[in-house]
Amino acid sequence: MKKIFTILGLTAIATINAQIVINEVYSGGGATTGTPSYKNDFVELVNIGSSAQSLSGATLQYSASGASSTFNSYVAIPDFTLQPGQKYLVELLQIASGSNVILGADLPAPADFVATNNVSLTNGNTYPGGLAMAGVNGRIALASNNTRVDGVTAANVLDFVGYGSSTLFEGSGAAPALGTVLSAQRIALADTNNNATDFQAATPTPQNSTALAVSDVNSTKITLVKNSNVNKTIVFGAKANVQIISANGQVVKTAVVSENTNLDVSSLPKGMYIISADVNGQKVSQKIIKN
Repeated sequence: MKKIFTILGLTAIATINAQIVINEVYSGGGATTGTPSYKNDFVELVNIGSSAQSLSGATLQYSASGASSTFNSYVAIPDFTLQPGQKYLVELLQIASGSNVILGADLPAPADFVATNNVSLTNGNTYPGGLAMAGVNGRIALASNNTRVDGVTAANVLDFVGYGSSTLFEGSGAAPALGTVLSAQRIALADTNNNATDFQAATPTPQNSTALAVSDVNSTKITLVKNSNVNKTIVFGAKANVQIISANGQVVKTAVVSENTNLDVSSLPKGMYIISADVNGQKVSQKIIKN
């Protein structure tokens, strides 16, 4: 969602491309049968902008997927400043009913914030447990305050993800349906305001704020880019046909490069980019920051 995020204590107003968005949603926690990936739900945020951003005052709000459903509860996110490319992991504690035992593993990365309770947007009361997200279909919003989100383009919406059969979503359609072993994951940090194309369903990959904020090479030993902090040129570590993709998912430059060659990117605006290529038959992507 293209919104300007006010930065408290840093600068007055963020640039238009500086933004915190929802990067991954897992709603399969709390299961008492089957083989769920994790015990608890989680939402992973990421700063895809080019400057530091504050989460001060922000909330995560949840709604069921139906046409008549409204956002019914929220969790308040503690004040935290995300650097460009940095992620933030919110774990949503699930509460077992009766003698049931919640199955699944603990999150492999400790959450930056564990939401142990939620606040009703109907009566203002606080209840135990994080957001009670449905396992397959629903919608979640990152909001700038605790005012009830009343639509995709509400003034306080920073990002919005409808998944599965949700009747509200950004763009042409909802993100894929989720499950106990599937999360909705933003593709290459794309934010084109279209849930249908910006997200894919895949095995959950929760990452917290200590994960690499700049370089993020896929599961391969190939080093595509040698300098992930870039001023004027990118130095490549492998021969490849490369695409440079902006934070909003647009291909802004293509090139054929060889090992140890430099590519001039001095004309590109400052910000985060994804360098994508096929190297020896392997799909490789790496994040860079253009200074």
